[in-house]
Amino acid sequence: MKCASEVGWAGADAEGRWREALPGASNQQASPLARYQPFDRAAGTRQGRADYPGRLLMKEYVLSFFDQLPGGLIALLVMGGSLVGGFLLKVGLFWALRAYERRTGSALAASVCRHLGLALSFFVPVLLVAVLLPLAPLAPGPLEAVRRVVGIASIITFAWVLMRAMEVLEDLVLAHYRLDRDNNLAVRKLLTQLQFVKKIGVSLIFFVALALVLMSFATVRRIGAGLLTSAGIASVIVGFAAQRSLSNLLAGFQIAFTQPIRIDDVLVVEGEWGRVEEITFTNVIMKLWDERRLVLPLDYFIEKPFQNWTRTSSQLLGTVFFYADYTLPVEEVRAELARIAAASPRWDGRVALLHVTDAQERTIQLRALVSAADASIAFELRCEVREKLVAFLQARYPECLPKTRAVVDGPEPLVPAPAAGSGLLG
Repeated sequence: MKCASEVGWAGADAEGRWREALPGASNQQASPLARYQPFDRAAGTRQGRADYPGRLLMKEYVLSFFDQLPGGLIALLVMGGSLVGGFLLKVGLFWALRAYERRTGSALAASVCRHLGLALSFFVPVLLVAVLLPLAPLAPGPLEAVRRVVGIASIITFAWVLMRAMEVLEDLVLAHYRLDRDNNLAVRKLLTQLQFVKKIGVSLIFFVALALVLMSFATVRRIGAGLLTSAGIASVIVGFAAQRSLSNLLAGFQIAFTQPIRIDDVLVVEGEWGRVEEITFTNVIMKLWDERRLVLPLDYFIEKPFQNWTRTSSQLLGTVFFYADYTLPVEEVRAELARIAAASPRWDGRVALLHVTDAQERTIQLRALVSAADASIAFELRCEVREKLVAFLQARYPECLPKTRAVVDGPEPLVPAPAAGSGLLG
C-alpha cells in the first residue's frame, strides 16, 4: 500500500461535488465505485478496493451522498432531525423522571412532570435546532432569517419554562408548609408573600422576554432609543392614565409585606363572612361560606375597616344567646353547658361559660360562651350547644320557657242596699 504522501486527492469543484483529476481519463466515464477510489500518482492508476480501508470508503460514500443533495434539503434535514431528536430527548428525560417519582415518591419529580412537560416539549427541540443550525449549508441571507426565527423561538420557550418553574417552586413550598394544620399563622404569612412574589416574577419574565424579542429587530431598537429621550413626559402621562392601577399595585406590595390580610384568613367584609382565597395584582377574591366569591379591590383593605378573625390566631370564641323565664335555675343550665362542652370533640377546652346578660320585662337573656380552634369549628360548636341547651330546657324545665303572664281582675262585689223601714235608724 502506498504511503499517504504518494496518494493524491482532488478537491471540490465550484458545484461542491468531489472529483479527481485522472491522467487521460474522465471522471464521467469512470464507474461510480472507481470515482471515489484513491489515485496513485506514482503508478498513474487508482488503488483497488482491496487496498482501500472500508471505513474510509464508507465515509466517502456518505460525504458524496450529502454533497450531491441541494443545500436547502440538507438544511431541512438538519432542522427536522434536531426537532425530532430534541423531542425524543425530552421524552426520555421525562420517562426517567416518572420512573424515579414512582420509585421514591419525590415531590420535585412529580411537580416537574406536571408543570414543565409541555413547555420543555417545545424548548428542548428549539434549543437543539439552535445548537445544530451552523451545520445547515445555507446562504448568508436565509441563514440569518432562520437564525432570527430560532432565536425568537428560543426566547419565548425559555420564558415559558421559567414561568412554569415558578409553579414548581410553589408546589415545593406547599408540600413543606401545609395550610390544613392547626396554628398555621406562619404558613399563611409565607404563602401570602410567595403568591405575590410569584406573580411579580411571572410578570417580569414576560416583559423581559417581550423586550428581548422586540429588541432583536433593528427598527424596534431605533424606536426604543428615541423613546428614551421622552421617557419623562411618557411616565407622567402613564402615571395619570394608570393612577388606579398603580394604586392597586402599591396596595398589593403593602398587603404582601405588612399583611393586614393573608391567604386563608377569615374575614367579615360588607356583612359577608368568608376566607381569602386569592390575592392578585388588583383584587382580593374571598370564598364565602355558601361557595360564592366576593371580589374586592386591593386598596379597599387599605382604606376601609373590616373584620379579620384570624389576624394573630385562628382560635375563636363562639356565643349562643337564648331566653328563658325568671324562674329558670341558672346554675343547673351552667352545669349542663359544661357537660355539653366536655362531651363535644369540637371544643378546644379553653372556655365554656354561661352568663345572664340581660333582664327584660318578661324574660332573662342568657349567653353561652364556648371556644374552638377556628371559625368553622366554632360555628358548628355554637349550633351544637344551642340545640342541646334547648332540648335540655324542654325536657327538664318546660315551665321555664318564655311565657307571657296576665292577671285578669274580676268586677267588684256589689253590697246590697238596706231595706226601707228596717229600723236601722231607730
